[in-house]
Amino acid sequence: MRAVLLPGAGQQPAALCYQVNGSCPRTVHPLTTQVAIYLACAVGVLITVLGNLFVVFAVFYFRVLHTPTNFLLLSLALADMMLGLLVLPLSTVRSVESCWFFGDFLCRLHTYLDTLFCLTSIFHLCFISVDRHCAICDPLLYPSKFTVRTALQYILAGWGIPAAYTAFFLYTDVVERALGQWLEELPCVGSCQLLFNKFWGWLNFPAFFIPCLIMISLYVRIFVVATRQAQQIKALSQSLAGAAKRERKAAKTLGIAVGIYLACWLPFTVDTLVDSLLSFITPPLVFDIFIWFAYFNSACNPIIYVFSYRWFRKALKLLLSRAVLSPRTRTIDLYHD
Repeated sequence: MRAVLLPGAGQQPAALCYQVNGSCPRTVHPLTTQVAIYLACAVGVLITVLGNLFVVFAVFYFRVLHTPTNFLLLSLALADMMLGLLVLPLSTVRSVESCWFFGDFLCRLHTYLDTLFCLTSIFHLCFISVDRHCAICDPLLYPSKFTVRTALQYILAGWGIPAAYTAFFLYTDVVERALGQWLEELPCVGSCQLLFNKFWGWLNFPAFFIPCLIMISLYVRIFVVATRQAQQIKALSQSLAGAAKRERKAAKTLGIAVGIYLACWLPFTVDTLVDSLLSFITPPLVFDIFIWFAYFNSACNPIIYVFSYRWFRKALKLLLSRAVLSPRTRTIDLYHD
């Protein structure tokens, strides 16, 4: 993932990151601009962390939410929360100061965690799409096919594959030795620039595109089946009708989440791919906007749940009240009034 941030077009660097030869230029913004950007980023980080923390706690706390789908949601929220907690604060400083002040070790660790959490989100959304596809398209076999054990296996894969993939590229020299002819010039001091070569965009693109293609294909199928089921729902008993309605609601909500994910991440992914072919011509300010727009996705899912799920709003109300202190609260059925 490209990490270097240089002054935008038309801006004159007022200083250097370090007083050494080969230092990156540093853009010094007016104090009011710096404070405004820091406050905006702080609000974004706070929303990301607290919103996803609530999802994690709600699924963990209420027994009625202990379902395979919700365990996937919990793991997804955990990845987004950790991104806000461990990655975004340092990214904020790098964006505002246009320099990396935290050393080589934290540079590599920050890049690793950034890529890990983002890829983990992609994989979890893909697995959730598989879950919704099974629930809508094969409802009779769904309880036996998608169990808690299956969900845990998906969660393990959703974290393990991105962790191994990212570690291979960032903590081994295999790629650097194999693709040495594509390496750009050495980065300036203070840029936190890792594996910055013409092939890097092509390495990242399949990791984004393939899961997204799977999600889109599954949700097209879900939409077709759900539309047909809606026409047949009057023939179902009241209890089955309610269950089918909840499944379609969940599929619709997660479809919205996938759509927002694509809208947030597609500009960054396409730009990274095209930029690698055109010698990185994207203005740093534009690239910075793309990457923060992608980060913004991690704050979106809890907001989507608030507007889409009645049980989520009910859980929020209970957790913010004294009722959370009662042992009986854990057993409340959030799906019924």
